[in-house]
Amino acid sequence: MTGQWQKTNHASSTKTLAGKVKAFVDEAIIPNESKLAMRDQRSLQLQMELSQSARQAGLCNLFYPLSHSGKIASLEDYLIVAEQEGRTEFSQDIFGSHTALDAHMLLRFGNETISRQFLEPMVSGIAIPCYGMTEPGHSGSIPSLISTAASLSKGRWRINGRKWFISNADRATFMTVLARTGSEDMPIHHALSMIIVPADTAGFKMERQLTMMGHSYGQGEVSLTDVQVPEQYLLGICGNGIELMNKRLSLGRVLRAMNWIGLAQRCLDLMGARIHSVRGKFSRLADKQLVRQHMVNAYHAIAGARELIRVAARSVDAQAPDDIAINVAKLAASRALCIASDSAIQLYGAEGLSDLTPLFGISRIARSSRILDGNDESLISSVGRRLINFYEREKVYSFD
Repeated sequence: MTGQWQKTNHASSTKTLAGKVKAFVDEAIIPNESKLAMRDQRSLQLQMELSQSARQAGLCNLFYPLSHSGKIASLEDYLIVAEQEGRTEFSQDIFGSHTALDAHMLLRFGNETISRQFLEPMVSGIAIPCYGMTEPGHSGSIPSLISTAASLSKGRWRINGRKWFISNADRATFMTVLARTGSEDMPIHHALSMIIVPADTAGFKMERQLTMMGHSYGQGEVSLTDVQVPEQYLLGICGNGIELMNKRLSLGRVLRAMNWIGLAQRCLDLMGARIHSVRGKFSRLADKQLVRQHMVNAYHAIAGARELIRVAARSVDAQAPDDIAINVAKLAASRALCIASDSAIQLYGAEGLSDLTPLFGISRIARSSRILDGNDESLISSVGRRLINFYEREKVYSFD
């Protein structure tokens, strides 16, 4: 239905990659979703086999830095590939797309030691990263409450603290830890740092796995007790943890939003399939106005979110991340996924709530999207404050 005038100017190589990823998702991953959803040893083995197949097909780490096996330079260009990767909840682990954020952070702010010991093994698929920011009992959106502490002595960092709701915690080989390296009275913008800790370091302990909405997504709680790592494992410079955290959030929110839009599109496709199925035709779903409204609502939310994501991605590509554009894109993608998944479940009825379709799993992700990487309330408050403050200085807001 897309007219020639609607098409964006993506590189031909990126369009080719998007087609290959779509084919792999359709032919190799989606038929195995019910097996992958078991989250047992056999599903893990299947995931590893699919990941190896994707790697052999040249479809892994597509948005890694170009210098480290990546094939797409522009975040905006990556959108059409990320959407295809995102059409199933299992693809990020298979394609390694969930580690692209760490790859960019390690390359940009890491040193030669970090590149050799962590980034290069990630490229080859040996190392798996995770990120420890949120702590038990503290709001993850308030950095000043970070209590995990790190002190430098004789060329080594000594770290003590606890982190939880860490993605990939169950299988990560190293963690980037946000820790307090300054005194309690030091301004927070100079008091935090990021330090890399290998998971096999003495004192690093996986305390427990954490389920989300009754399901395991690899989230966990980790304790660090007198953990010691070399001074060279510091990411960036000492005291720039807030800066790194903000840069990580900017890119991370756009990447997540792209994947969520892929899942939302999958829901729209499932709605179309249901309407034109034998049962759908028997129930004359296509003739029902509320069904048409579900389709329009989902399409409207997806189309709008895609364009907002493009605007946000352009700001990141230009090395001038626009917080308003990024946060609004994240909000829009989350809402699009919530609307699309809820609408699809309505059309599928009881089947949509069962394991007979991927919709219930998608709905869990949709609900969590309103909290992960910044909850709706915090982002809305932040964007609203920025817009109001803008009008203290200016009379007209330009969207150009």
